[in-house]
Amino acid sequence: MRKEVFVAEQGVPEDIEYDPYDALAVHVLAVREDGTPLGTGRLLSGEAAAGKTGGDPAVGSLGRLAVMKQARGLGVGAALVRAIEGAARELGLTAVDLHAQTHALGFYERLGYVAYGPEFPDAGIPHQAMRRALRSGDAERSLIN
Repeated sequence: MRKEVFVAEQGVPEDIEYDPYDALAVHVLAVREDGTPLGTGRLLSGEAAAGKTGGDPAVGSLGRLAVMKQARGLGVGAALVRAIEGAARELGLTAVDLHAQTHALGFYERLGYVAYGPEFPDAGIPHQAMRRALRSGDAERSLIN
């Protein structure tokens, strides 16, 4: 799925799409009732996240969020983000950072993420760092909204 979205669609070199952090990450997968995969994402924490979060051990790093073309606009991406945030809470993390492709800033802003720092290139694509603080009541509110 990541290969189709990032490598085939966006031209990210395959040798940088997959990294040693995959083995250390919590992975989430959205599937149809028939088992067809719709989207995926990962959460890094601890030392694995340190380089992406400024070294704060209480902050996780959301990444590699990919939704299949036919599932876009159906809420799959938001559900994946909320699942990753739930995993972050279970690990005792207080915030989640991510590096958003700049075309997706509005998506993440609607989910409560705030941009910070300068824009930067990653795999030749403009990105922006973003963060969302996690509070104990957020999980219940996200289920209602």
